[in-house]
Amino acid sequence: MALVDSIQNMFRIPELKKRLLFTLGMFAIYRLGEHVPAPGVNAQALAAVFAGQAGTLFGLYDVFVGGSFSRATIFALGIMPYISASIILQLLGVVVPYFEKLRKEGEEGQKKITQFTRYGTVIIALIQSYAYALFLQGSGAVAGTPIVTEPGIGFILTMMITQTAGCILVMWLGEQITERGIGNGISLIIFINIIGRLPNDVARLFETFRAGQLNLFAFIFALGLMVAVIAFVVALTQATRKIPVQYAKKMVGRRMYGGASTHIPLKVNTAGVIPIIFASSLMILPLTVASFFPPGSPGQDLISRWLAPGRAVYEVLYFGIIVFFAYFYTAVVLNPQDVAENMRKYGGFVPGIRPGKKTAEYIDRVLTRITLPGAVALALVAVVPDVLLRAFNLPFVFGGTSVLIVVGVALDTLQQIESHLLMRHYEGFVKKGRIRGRRA
Repeated sequence: MALVDSIQNMFRIPELKKRLLFTLGMFAIYRLGEHVPAPGVNAQALAAVFAGQAGTLFGLYDVFVGGSFSRATIFALGIMPYISASIILQLLGVVVPYFEKLRKEGEEGQKKITQFTRYGTVIIALIQSYAYALFLQGSGAVAGTPIVTEPGIGFILTMMITQTAGCILVMWLGEQITERGIGNGISLIIFINIIGRLPNDVARLFETFRAGQLNLFAFIFALGLMVAVIAFVVALTQATRKIPVQYAKKMVGRRMYGGASTHIPLKVNTAGVIPIIFASSLMILPLTVASFFPPGSPGQDLISRWLAPGRAVYEVLYFGIIVFFAYFYTAVVLNPQDVAENMRKYGGFVPGIRPGKKTAEYIDRVLTRITLPGAVALALVAVVPDVLLRAFNLPFVFGGTSVLIVVGVALDTLQQIESHLLMRHYEGFVKKGRIRGRRA
């Protein structure tokens, strides 16, 4: 009953109602674009090619774009080129002084970084659309039906234009959701893509069980694994390390101010789902490279042999990249120097630690220590369930990576909505232990 009241309250606040309806409208546009086919491609023949691609890099990419890749729609590239461009710009912000300066210039610097990210998205989309067109042309025919009706330079140029334009539109939709909707536009688009496939995946799991192709143990294991992973991800997302902070007392006139005790909540998983999204985007890059090779060539065979999901090399690289980006993104979003300086300005200090440099070193040491188990846990959740699902040969793609993204984005969105409810003195979704958002 409390949940129903909270949902009703969401639509009693004009600003929140407007943001929710705007977000739903953007989702509707995106879902419509997911069903607009690209010209010159036989979707039925292509679907037959992708029927056996669920456990490959192509299948992984298809999950993140909501099945558009396997249907060759105008949104086949999804938001992944934008994410790849964002990764490159953030890495440049660490190693190139010019971009590091832009990152520290506040809003104006962020505008320039956003502009460079958009340019990078267009370039990456052109490259990936070219590789996608070559892949479609090289797929040949299915049962005598060609996948590409009129192959050639005309088809390649058409695909490059439509796919790049579709990617730019998806990028714009994500930015609009962030600015005028309920926030986290890019993450919400990936969230919608994964959730959109979930009913079909669950139905396929039950159908496989009913057909006798899946034994009872494997069926119960699949459901239990999903519940366990979701519970663990929620606990990981909400886990914090509290650093106590004491504020000194000050006399202003005849009144005493300060002297309060509080804490700094450092998230065990400060980076949230960003390392997963970044790592997945990077691991998809070999797919683009492989598309430039002729079908069955040594280049394609090498990539499929070593860098396909489920292979040991792929899983180890995926694990390592997630851990790296967990540390990297934590360093980007949380600077111990800035936290210590802000505490010093307002008369705050950590008991037993000198203000200033010593406080920054202490926060950095604590953050480094709690990020390690958080990063390892994040990587394990992304890798282990997927490995187990493949080991049991389960027809279910809602693995660890998908769960991390869905749960993380869902908690973020609930936190955004709850903030609006509490600002207007409405009761949130939970009465105790408010949902804590992530720094992402």
